[in-house]
Amino acid sequence: MRKTNNNLFTGELSKGCRQCMKGEKLVLFISGICNMECIYCPLSEERRDRNLIWANERAVTNFREVLQEAEAMHAGGAGITGGDPLLSLSKTLEYTEALKKEFGTDFHLHLYTAQPVNEQIIKKLYMAGVDEIRFHITDKNINSIWNTIEAASKVYSSFGVEIPAVPGKAEKIKEIALRINSLGGFLNLNELEFSHTNAEKLLSEGYNLNGEESYAAEGSEEAALEVLNFAEENSLRVHFCTSEFKDSVQLKNRLLRTALQNVKDYEEVIEDGLLLKGVIISMKGSYIELISYLREKFDIPENLITFDEEKGRIETTREIVEALSKIYRNPNLKYYIVEEYPTSNRLETELIPL
Repeated sequence: MRKTNNNLFTGELSKGCRQCMKGEKLVLFISGICNMECIYCPLSEERRDRNLIWANERAVTNFREVLQEAEAMHAGGAGITGGDPLLSLSKTLEYTEALKKEFGTDFHLHLYTAQPVNEQIIKKLYMAGVDEIRFHITDKNINSIWNTIEAASKVYSSFGVEIPAVPGKAEKIKEIALRINSLGGFLNLNELEFSHTNAEKLLSEGYNLNGEESYAAEGSEEAALEVLNFAEENSLRVHFCTSEFKDSVQLKNRLLRTALQNVKDYEEVIEDGLLLKGVIISMKGSYIELISYLREKFDIPENLITFDEEKGRIETTREIVEALSKIYRNPNLKYYIVEEYPTSNRLETELIPL
């Protein structure tokens, strides 16, 4: 058994997983439409059952916007997810083909689905450019999905099953591990997590949080470890993706890639992949005139201070705003240090007044 980035695995990791660990994968959310009704579904109300496309944290309406997000993070591939992408098949094929055309055959695409479909659709996905396919087994599709998985095994060299490590279900998961490996595939286990939208259902089914500071379900890790030990004894390919990894490594690496690709001269990229900067907010007067005045009076280089029209504020370096807050006190000006995500929504995580 091997360990990397808090993840445990036996056998070889798929290319999709290796890229994910490095933060190289664009998350292409095709639609929130799904028909499986899983009690542990973590989708937010913003996405669940809504026919909307998201590229990472950005709601998009066309391929050009998807392309902007891929280029912003210098993506090496994409994970196509939902909802279920196969319930929006034409859209999935369209975006898959467009990504391959834009970035070439080395741009790795993996796709998640729970839909029992025929071999013809599997072949369409392959021809469109999907490199790796992962099937979600649920109580609703368990009697029909294996025919689809077997069809995929005839077309794909990289395929598998991806399911949560549900507490108390280790024996059933072992059966799945044996069956998917007999076809030449792999098993990915995700640590079961609580979210705002699934917490009530999980609690009603008897699942509990694994401590006050964790979103992971109690017993999920233990179930996964039992399966991993079984996999090692039987030379099976099984990968356990932990809640800690998703929160502290996967997202962090993707943010770092995006930040380093797009950082402005006056911004700092900090350890978590966030951007640190100084901000000046004027309570009255023209920002353009204020910037000109500050540049001239304090000899500030043009590339280190600018007006952010979208947020209606002046942005500069942390050092400059700290200095100005001491030497240029003005009742009409407010100074801040800001931390924000390097994503399209530029979500602020901290606002420190000076």
